[in-house]
Amino acid sequence: MSNKISHAGVIESIADGCVQVRILQASACSSCKVAGHCRASEAKVKVVDVYGVEDVTGLSLGQSVVVSTSSEVAGRALLLAFGLPFLLLVGVLTAVLWITGSEGIAAFSALGALVLYYLLLWGFRDRISRQVSFQLEET
Repeated sequence: MSNKISHAGVIESIADGCVQVRILQASACSSCKVAGHCRASEAKVKVVDVYGVEDVTGLSLGQSVVVSTSSEVAGRALLLAFGLPFLLLVGVLTAVLWITGSEGIAAFSALGALVLYYLLLWGFRDRISRQVSFQLEET
């Protein structure tokens, strides 16, 4: 089993050491012959920012490339984006409900804690981007 997650994409823009790559993220059944008639198949276009690209001389707009990262980095990103916020939500909701006995106050407190968490995450985005990064490979 590979320790690498890769997606093929096309370069959309190149600026200041950041290359934006458009990838088509497709579900497993999107290549099925009846996928157009089935609601289970889904494909999304996403734009990935690849920072720290040293040599952009060999790259051009519209060029096919592969964006990759390690599964460890992907796990860290999932933990920051979904795991920790979920634990925070449940923890604050439970604690405030236990302390106050009010479901309304508990719900607003939990949502407020999530807002603060995501603001904190946004504040540290530069630091996080160094830990959660992508690599660019030419095809």
